[in-house]
Amino acid sequence: MVWCLPVLHGDVLRFAPWRAGDPLVTNRFGIPEPDVEPSSALAPEALALVVMPLVGFDGHGQRLGMGGGWYDRSFAFRRGRAAPPWLVGAGFGVQQVEALEAASWDIVPDAICTESDTLLRALDRATETDPA
Repeated sequence: MVWCLPVLHGDVLRFAPWRAGDPLVTNRFGIPEPDVEPSSALAPEALALVVMPLVGFDGHGQRLGMGGGWYDRSFAFRRGRAAPPWLVGAGFGVQQVEALEAASWDIVPDAICTESDTLLRALDRATETDPA
């Protein structure tokens, strides 16, 4: 198994292999990322599983991120279809809210995992799209 961390590349994310102890640099937002040339990192389509941070989520699996749209832009190719990689939002149960309003550009994770629960998004497997 290879672990990758996100690297800013234009207005999307790419993903660089990383192991504990590998050097990190601070990007323009003050976030540590692997010290690699972003163009040499993996494209989002090359991944099998992505764990996405979240600020909040609802019972329908809608995820609220930090507001920059990085994951939404990077995984826009997934909109309307269930294709790899598998997207998992990671957070805590106290971040669950009653409802979040979805925007047309939002990419909804396949699952959200907290310290005590896993919420799986229901898909219409006949069409591989959200039932709504």
